[in-house]
Amino acid sequence: MQRRHTIFSALLATACVTIASPVFAQAAFPSKPITMIVPFPPGGLADLVARPVAEAMSRELGQPVVIENKGGAGGGIGMGVAAKAPADGYTVLMALSSYSVLPEADAILGRSPMYAFNAVRPIARFTADPTVLAVRADAPWKTVKDFVEDAKKRPGAINYGSSGNYGTMHVPMEILAQNAGVKLTHVPFTGAGPAVVALLGGQIEAVSSGPATVLQHVKAGKLRVLGHWGAARLDALPDVPTLKEAGYNAEYAQWSGLFIPAATPEPIAQRLRAAARAAANDAKVKEVILNAGSPVLYQDTPDFEKYVQADVRRMADVVKKMGKVE
Repeated sequence: MQRRHTIFSALLATACVTIASPVFAQAAFPSKPITMIVPFPPGGLADLVARPVAEAMSRELGQPVVIENKGGAGGGIGMGVAAKAPADGYTVLMALSSYSVLPEADAILGRSPMYAFNAVRPIARFTADPTVLAVRADAPWKTVKDFVEDAKKRPGAINYGSSGNYGTMHVPMEILAQNAGVKLTHVPFTGAGPAVVALLGGQIEAVSSGPATVLQHVKAGKLRVLGHWGAARLDALPDVPTLKEAGYNAEYAQWSGLFIPAATPEPIAQRLRAAARAAANDAKVKEVILNAGSPVLYQDTPDFEKYVQADVRRMADVVKKMGKVE
């Protein structure tokens, strides 16, 4: 009888360990630092959003969330790295709306995609701003109409910078060019930061960028914003008209959001989702992003998933009209 009791006790203990182990494993996440890939160089919208968000998520998760900038190809290189990362929760991605464009662009160019849409999944959206048309303060154009009329007189003479082919600074300018019937010359850089530096230095003449990237230079009197791609005027730039007000049917939103590898286990995904939600509601995060010119417009996972799916469908049509860009 004693031997039977001993065997039963041992089996019961083993069963308890087996049942409890997954719980302990889940509770242990995260047990080491998490890498947040920003697929652009420092200075652009993704980086401006990622840094306060990573700091807030670090506090929530009890582990450092470390920024790793991997710029190039309009964000495609960094997004490709994130898509191929182990699905263990220790690599997350702060993407911009170029996420919705690049696989379709790769298909048009006849090359293998840098990532597949289903390789990562949306967790949280933090911002969704229309891009603004910025030129140097000493530029001859005071309005969008001035800019367009000059472009019509001098086809291809006005150049603009972007974060790369088919990126979030390239697509809106092409939407405007198509609608206004003008030809502009595209000069790709590795990110928004380098493009804005080139604009300030006189190497290029215009950019379409998120407000956060240029607002400090506007306040300093170095840049002027002629218009923006939104549906209504911006609180940060109340005197700047929308392109629709100026007579051009051109809209575009540059959003930023957190993604994770698609196969990430659900308990870990929910832990990251909760940390992202806490970051979006953090007063310091809101203040930093607002001061940069981009108010937090948070969307939780279900709504963000729907938003991204709709954006992917809409951008597919835009990219097809743009055609092949080398």
